[in-house]
Amino acid sequence: MRLRSLQVRLGLSLGILLTLLWIAAASVTAVRLRQEMDRIFDSTLQEAAQRLLPLAAVEIIGREEEGVTQRLADLHEHDEFLTYIVRDDAGRILLQSHEADPALFPAWDGPGFRTTATHRLYGEDAVRGTIRITVAEPLAHRAAAARDIRAGLGVPLLVVIPAALLAIMLAVRSGLVPLRRYRDRLAARSALDLTPIPCDDLPTEAAPVGAALNALLARLKSAFDAERSFATNAAHELRTPLAGAIAQAQRLRAETQDDNAAQRAAEIEAALKRLTRIAERLLQLARAEGGQLRLGQTSDLRLAARLIVEDIARAAPGRILLTLPDGPVMSGLDPDAFGIICRNLIENALRHGAPDGPVEASLAEDGTFRVANDGPIVPTDVLERLARRFERGTAGTDGSGLGLAIVSAIAGRISSRLVLQSPRPGKELGFEASVILPTGRR
Repeated sequence: MRLRSLQVRLGLSLGILLTLLWIAAASVTAVRLRQEMDRIFDSTLQEAAQRLLPLAAVEIIGREEEGVTQRLADLHEHDEFLTYIVRDDAGRILLQSHEADPALFPAWDGPGFRTTATHRLYGEDAVRGTIRITVAEPLAHRAAAARDIRAGLGVPLLVVIPAALLAIMLAVRSGLVPLRRYRDRLAARSALDLTPIPCDDLPTEAAPVGAALNALLARLKSAFDAERSFATNAAHELRTPLAGAIAQAQRLRAETQDDNAAQRAAEIEAALKRLTRIAERLLQLARAEGGQLRLGQTSDLRLAARLIVEDIARAAPGRILLTLPDGPVMSGLDPDAFGIICRNLIENALRHGAPDGPVEASLAEDGTFRVANDGPIVPTDVLERLARRFERGTAGTDGSGLGLAIVSAIAGRISSRLVLQSPRPGKELGFEASVILPTGRR
């Protein structure tokens, strides 16, 4: 499995590298210490031989009997790491330490160091070579000392390395704090927010990534702004000629005596009015995606709701039932933006709901705005795509297919979402659209 976390990868790589370096350093140190230890032990052998030989020579020369082997008694019980024997030039043992085993001492072959399978030995002679001493040290003693040294160097590895790994992980985690802050800033962005992302605190290695991303965002913003500007200008410029064309079509209908011409004029008028509605929706969509939706002050959303409902009710008298709370619903949302939400949801319910059926609109104290209507159940697959642009619930309606897309765009920019349900909650049929608006408590 590939490690995708930079923190884990850095921690593991540095920890493994530190462990290998520690092992290498400990190994080199152990070898150097073993060499130094051997030098010291050899010096001790040599020093012991040179100190003991004069004493042994005096004691041997002063004896009344020659060729007698004398074993020195052990005054106190202890481990004797150095043993020795003193021999004459005929190989007879004249003196030996209490734990010395003559079988372990090879035949005399001159002064100096030599090594057997089990011991390290040093020999010296005196009195023209007639008195010879050999001091021996078990190699097992040196091996045990070497093991203790290696253990002394290795045991801390079990404690230091985990602690070092923890310290490395904490250091790496601390070093990646700017990257996590940058990640959080990215995650907090909405899909329509293309302003540059602050990256001054990024490490030098990651700063080019932040700069490249900001350059990409700037290019995208420029492209989107050009697109919105075109849509806005086109829709705005179409208003006047469309109004003039509608007036001409209405005049033609009024002046003509030909029924066929009047019918065609009526069809032209209807098509022009539909085109006018699409232009208005394009203006609203441009506002929803690029305009400022929040103000520096709050206002009561109930006032905007009443005005919009009263305006729409002129074309559909008695069909809209508006429910408002007794207390004000204060919000920093631009009343115009709320008016766009309110108008699109109510007009969508009037257009696609049951003919002559009531449309229930309500604004709650927590900012939840709901619009519900009667009608057949909308299939789930259709419900999921209704908020897309130019998507219509049924082919027989004359809607623009932009109303719910505009509301969804505004909801996304205020960190909310448009919720569509069918059947409406608590009913067997119908349709409900709701969106939670920001209030003074959030």
